[in-house]
Amino acid sequence: MEDFPDKEKYPFSVPPKHDEGIIAVDVSSNVIVDSVTAMEQTAISSNLIGVTESTCEEEESTKLTLAYERLYEIPRTIVEKFCNYIQYLDISHNKITNLEPLVHFKHLTSLIADDNPVTENSFLPPLPRLQLLWLNYCKIGSLYPWVGKLKESCPNLQYLSLMGNPAAPSYFNGGTFYEYLQYRLFIISQFQYLNHLDDRKVTEDQREESQRLYKRPFLQRIARPNNGLSHLMNSSVSWSNLQSKLTSLWGNKQGRNLLI
Repeated sequence: MEDFPDKEKYPFSVPPKHDEGIIAVDVSSNVIVDSVTAMEQTAISSNLIGVTESTCEEEESTKLTLAYERLYEIPRTIVEKFCNYIQYLDISHNKITNLEPLVHFKHLTSLIADDNPVTENSFLPPLPRLQLLWLNYCKIGSLYPWVGKLKESCPNLQYLSLMGNPAAPSYFNGGTFYEYLQYRLFIISQFQYLNHLDDRKVTEDQREESQRLYKRPFLQRIARPNNGLSHLMNSSVSWSNLQSKLTSLWGNKQGRNLLI
């Protein structure tokens, strides 16, 4: 198994050290009422409230963590104060399902949203600069058409991790190697700049095979009205259903695995 990217550059979901310039949010004191996000009370540290723009500019801080804060929304107060310069945002281990406020973070390149009840129906706004996205251990149950929406919102992803989601089959959630490989190749086929998926680097062989199997013009040609894929092309289905439809459609000539 290959190592992840440089942890100093992409610290992922591991809480960063305070001496790395990370703005940490402590909810032990004070309360800000945010009417826009419909949150009755959101506790924010007085130290964070007192940070001025000049102070942030002097420290050249572009990272913000809101992890483990029991948030149901990203508070408007936080958005207004930090959206103009934050590049790395960690909202992991909360109860956030609405990601729409992220649209205001124009410079966001890294988003850590692990362990939130995000589903395939959650709206993800356009984030053209986003290069790293972690959605591990969320509630994403279907890849199609969610991956297409993700591609439209984040076309320049280089690092994507979906481990622990029902739609990301692995030995840990009962998936077979065949299912895992199909899942991996399907994701790779959608993102031309993807370098890392989950815990492994994307290889050239995988990229070539992904284009051979999941190139969209081919899917469009075989998705005829009476074809089983016509339903697949226009509705949200589970990955197990997707792989069974593809298997039954393409067959398994002479016992050979299609993906090898």
